[in-house]
Amino acid sequence: MVQPLSENKPLGLTRDSRVEQESSRGGRVEDPLKGLVTVDSTPIELQKSPRIALIAEVGINHNGDLDLAKRLVDIAVDAGCDAVKFQKRTVDVVYPRDVLESPRDSPWGTTQRAQKEGLEFGIDEYEEIDRYCKARGIAWTASAWDLESLDFVERFQPPFHKIASALVTHLEFVAAVAALGRPTLISTGMATVTTIDQVVETFRRARTPFALMHTVSTYPSPETDLNLLAIPTMRARYGVAVGYSGHEASVSPTVVAATLGAGIIERHITIDRTMYGSDQSASLEEAGLRQLAGVLRKLPAMMGSGEKELAPGEAEVARKLRYWE
Repeated sequence: MVQPLSENKPLGLTRDSRVEQESSRGGRVEDPLKGLVTVDSTPIELQKSPRIALIAEVGINHNGDLDLAKRLVDIAVDAGCDAVKFQKRTVDVVYPRDVLESPRDSPWGTTQRAQKEGLEFGIDEYEEIDRYCKARGIAWTASAWDLESLDFVERFQPPFHKIASALVTHLEFVAAVAALGRPTLISTGMATVTTIDQVVETFRRARTPFALMHTVSTYPSPETDLNLLAIPTMRARYGVAVGYSGHEASVSPTVVAATLGAGIIERHITIDRTMYGSDQSASLEEAGLRQLAGVLRKLPAMMGSGEKELAPGEAEVARKLRYWE
């Protein structure tokens, strides 16, 4: 078993506890994960968290349309999300040539290559995304799927990186992310405990702050497969914050995950779950995102201190009802 660090140094998700980006409006975009996961060998408790971070995963649900990407950013901002996340791939690295040359009908053509390339943004689009997110006052990042894409994302100096579940067995990639020293969220879908142990050790050797994200990599995920009790299990095993990246179609399991201690929540978002795209059906539309955000913002206060004591107002009710006292 990988043991939590025994020293007393916090394992926060920032090196200096604060990462800020300048806004083009002259304001500042604060670190979306600030203060949530400053823990040492004692697992974080939900009721001690100042808030729950909510990350809206745009991913490739923009379907290669920059205007649609901006609409999704607007939805995230208006719902009160802390950050938005995209995905970045180098198509010729991530997919074999025979796959790219195989037939596939899509809005962009009749091959897999046309479809994959149609979903990708380049430097011009990401520069506009960077400008737009700063103007809207929301942090952003993109999960890279290869080393070239990691270099691409890093040039924007994101507040954190995200390792997708598919990449956790790509040890060279994991080591490259850890070497950057930037706070990192690590998804654990399709991962065994042995794999997670390796990734955790890589980040600890690099002294790079990280959190794990429990997830199930099916789209959408059946609620009976979610295994949400893995959240406190991983938190106890590794002594770090464990968040939740949900792919279920509903809101309630994500709320349950938060009650189990997931202080960082990530959900895919979409304009319309029936739109073209492999992730759309596992995403939340605007109404669902707003519903989730509303509950998550109230949850830490509802969870309370954990101490059994009279709530405000109970003493007066007791005086009225307990006639024998």
